[in-house]
Amino acid sequence: MRFRAVVVVGNRKGKVGLGTGKANEVQAAVQKAVKAARRNMIRVPLIKGTIPHDVDVKFKAAKLRFMPASEGTGIIAGGALRVILDHAGVQNVLAKRFGTGNKLVNAQATILGLKLLKPVDPARLAAAEAQEKAAQVDASTPKVKEVAKDQIVGGNLVVNKPKAPKPTTPPAPDAKPEGEKKE
Repeated sequence: MRFRAVVVVGNRKGKVGLGTGKANEVQAAVQKAVKAARRNMIRVPLIKGTIPHDVDVKFKAAKLRFMPASEGTGIIAGGALRVILDHAGVQNVLAKRFGTGNKLVNAQATILGLKLLKPVDPARLAAAEAQEKAAQVDASTPKVKEVAKDQIVGGNLVVNKPKAPKPTTPPAPDAKPEGEKKE
């Protein structure tokens, strides 16, 4: 009789590893698994506590989908996915597992999916954040009106609405002045 241990090791700051170990005793199997997990650590790119983009992965009978989530969502995942994402330091993510319920295969598929994440260029991320902040400032700032010096009288702003010119109509040709009588 032998024991198999599956261990996840992570620093909750973007590094995570998965290892398995087999031995005649549980403690020896766990030690082997921890050693293998530390050897197989990967770096996970994180942006504001979430993943940078969607990932669809298929590994053996497991099919997984990871989606970035907004702040405060938490880890919406189950089983091995939740454990690995938590140890990787992902704080907000939506994940769905299809196919098998085998914990080891799901864990291996999760690691494969995290390897597929592409890091975002910091310069592009900074430019996008600056553009987003500028759009927020433009939306929240009231529009400033320009005032000419002649509109300020005695320290107060006087806004005179332009008067519309009176329409001038020429007199009708057959109309006679009021003083004349018609015969």
